[in-house]
Amino acid sequence: MTRERNKGGNDAAPRGRRHRIARLVLSLLLLYALGFAFWVVLLPAPKASDDAVADAIVALTGDGDRLAPAVALLEMGNGARLLITGVNKQTSKSALKQLLKGGPSFDCCADLGFAAADTRGNAEEAAVWAHGHQYRSLIVVTAAYHMPRSLLEFAAEMPEVTLIPFPVAADIQGEMSWQSFRRLNGEYAKYLASWVRVTFFAPARET
Repeated sequence: MTRERNKGGNDAAPRGRRHRIARLVLSLLLLYALGFAFWVVLLPAPKASDDAVADAIVALTGDGDRLAPAVALLEMGNGARLLITGVNKQTSKSALKQLLKGGPSFDCCADLGFAAADTRGNAEEAAVWAHGHQYRSLIVVTAAYHMPRSLLEFAAEMPEVTLIPFPVAADIQGEMSWQSFRRLNGEYAKYLASWVRVTFFAPARET
């Protein structure tokens, strides 16, 4: 009898641990799902007007029509210069001007950044450019679903610079599909990773 009771007690301990781990995993999954839902609901709508004004403009390359609105803002004088960050090294300024239908302001005041390979790199590249020109405010142009992470990374690199979001529509706008869900879920996971790194591991910067 004693051996049977001991055996039963020994079996109960691993089962209890498994149940606790299962509850923890389910709680984390539920928390992630709720966070994702709120994140999607709070995504900014594409900018409907062109009244944003700052010292300069930064456009991040990627999917969707991100660059044309930034060029239009430059041509209208909403910023003194434009940085297009994350440009393919094989792309020339003349080819990009023709593609984006740039005007005279594009020739004199548009800079191409070729160093960035991701959003963090975009922020680092933009920070060097903004500090070099002593800009205190930037219009940030990127896809609406990409804006939260972009602002997070940009603010971490240059906390003294005022960031004015200019979200544009992406090719995942509209009715939710499996492809758009995967894209949004991937971006949310990257946002969480950036938030953890910036909040807990990024070195403090002087403002």
